[in-house]
Formats: sequence, C-alpha cells, structure tokens
Amino acid sequence: MVSLSTWLRYLGHKVVYSASISWKSYKRGQITDREVRDALWKNFFQGKLTYLHWNKGAEMAPTIGVQGGTLLVRKIPAADPTHVFIGDVVVLKDPEKSDNYLVRRLAAIEGYEMVSTDEKDEPFVLEKNECWVLSDNENLKPKQEAVDSRTFGPVLMTDIVGRVIYCLRTAVDHGPVQNSHFSMRKDSPVLEIELDVDEMARSHKA
Repeated sequence: MVSLSTWLRYLGHKVVYSASISWKSYKRGQITDREVRDALWKNFFQGKLTYLHWNKGAEMAPTIGVQGGTLLVRKIPAADPTHVFIGDVVVLKDPEKSDNYLVRRLAAIEGYEMVSTDEKDEPFVLEKNECWVLSDNENLKPKQEAVDSRTFGPVLMTDIVGRVIYCLRTAVDHGPVQNSHFSMRKDSPVLEIELDVDEMARSHKA
C-alpha cells in the first residue's frame, strides 16, 4: 500500500516534469501559447516518469550483467547539475554513434579539474555543460576496452536523457541501482509507484 506522502511526492514530480516538457516544446516552437496548458495536462495525466531500456555489455558490470539487463530509467527532460548528480548511473546519447545510447556513471561535472594518471595527458577543467562519464567495470583497460570519457572525452550534460533507477539482470536477480544519495531519495516515490517487475521480466531479452 503506497502512503499518501509518497503519492504527494510522486505527483509533485509529475507536475515538474510536465511543466518542463511543455516549456521545452514551447521554446522550440512546437506548440503555441494556447496549446501549453493542454500539453501540460496531457503530460501530467498520460505521461509516465520512467521507461524501459535494454543494455548489454561488460562496461557496467557488476551493476548491469554482462549478458544484459532490463533497466527502469527515470526520464530527465533537462539535464543539469540540479537534476543529475555525481555518482548517478545515466543514459546518454552515444557521442560516437548518434542513433545509439550508452549507460555510464556520472563521475564529474562542469568546473571539475580532470587529472590523468597518464603523465602525458595535460590536466584540464570541464567547461560549462560538460561532464565526465565512466564505466563501472574496473577490470576493463582504460582507453582500450572501457568505452567512456577516457576514450571519447567530455560529453554534454544535455545529452543525458535519463537516470537508471532499477535493473533486472535475471528473473531472480534484480534490484534498485546505487545512485547518489540525493537522487535515490528523490527517485524513491517514482520507483515505488512505477516499478513493475513483471513487466520488466516480460521485456527482458536474455
């Protein structure tokens, strides 16, 4: 039984998400002044705050199984340092393949100085809207096997489309994903209301 406080927090998240999506569409010229209110109500009543995403590969093991995992992803309509945080597992557009998406952990954001263990690499500071993402699998060789910012460099925060909040590796191996403390607290009502393990199991490809 979901508590009233959880429902209220969840509905608050829906209001913020609906407003953000509607405002984004308005700024892009996709809807007119008159259509903003309709878009707001439509997103609020019909839209979910999560979607399912399939991910496979060794880069995020053990968080996500090498054989693949069905992920519950919290939508992030406008990624910036107030919406995603260091330590979050995020879904972002692949900087090398525009039609592909990667799942990586956010390791640093704008303003952070990046210093490499390789003395040949010069230190640098991440610029505004830039971030650094890393694979979880420490057994992979940096710049060779781990396809992350050590390979392709900084990525834009605006290329982040979601935060992974739950992973189903197999029917008997699933659970919440370890994100930053702030994000896990923020996402808890969304997880409690929108998580459907049976639906995730039906969508699982492994």
